[in-house]
Amino acid sequence: MSERFAKKWESKREENSFVDTLRGTVKQQPPLKPRLDFAVKKLELQINRLDQANDRFTQKDRALFAKIVDAYAKHDTPRANIYANELSEVRKMGKLVMNARLALDQIALRIKTVTEFGDIMSTLGPCIGVLRSVSAGMCGVLPEAENELGEIGNMLSGIMFEAGSNSGMSLNFNNVNEDASKILAEAAVVAEQKVNANFPDLPPGMPTGAQSDKSRT
Repeated sequence: MSERFAKKWESKREENSFVDTLRGTVKQQPPLKPRLDFAVKKLELQINRLDQANDRFTQKDRALFAKIVDAYAKHDTPRANIYANELSEVRKMGKLVMNARLALDQIALRIKTVTEFGDIMSTLGPCIGVLRSVSAGMCGVLPEAENELGEIGNMLSGIMFEAGSNSGMSLNFNNVNEDASKILAEAAVVAEQKVNANFPDLPPGMPTGAQSDKSRT
C-alpha cells in the first residue's frame, strides 16, 4: 500500500508534501476506508430488509398454494386459475427480491476487499452499475429500498470520483458494464435455483398463471 494511499485510507498522521497540504486546505475530504465501511453497513441493512421481504413473499406463496390445491380438489378450476395468476405474480416479485438480495451481497463482499486506489476504481464502477439496476427493479416492489440504494450509489460514485482524481486513473466503461452484467447474471441464475427449490410446483394438470394469461388472449 503506497504512503499516499495510507494517508487517505486510514487518515494517519504523517508528514505531507506541500502540494498535499495545500490540497487538504482547499478541500478536506474524510478518509476513504470509514466511508466504504459505512456504505457496506448500509448495504447490509438493505440486504436484511430484502430478507424480510422474501420471508413475506414465501408466506404468501404458501397460503396461495394451499388455496389452489383446495380449489383444485373441489374441481373449482376458475377459482384455482385466479389463485394461480396471483401466485405467479407473487413468485415473480419473490424472484426479483431474491435476485436483488444476491446482487447486493456480491457488491458488499467486493467492497470489503478494496485495499488501494486501483481496487476502488475497478471495484466500485461495476458495483454502482449493479446498484442502479437493482434500484430500478425495486420500484413498485420496495420503494423505500429503491431510495436507499440510490443514496448508496451516489455515495460510492463520490468515493470513486475522488479516488480517480487522486490516482489519475480513468475507468474503462466497457469493462465496467461487462462486470456489472456478470454480477446481475450470476445473481439471476442463483435466484432462479433458490426459488425453484423453495416453492413447490402446482398440481399436475393445473395451469400456471402464465398459461392462464395466454388463454384469455
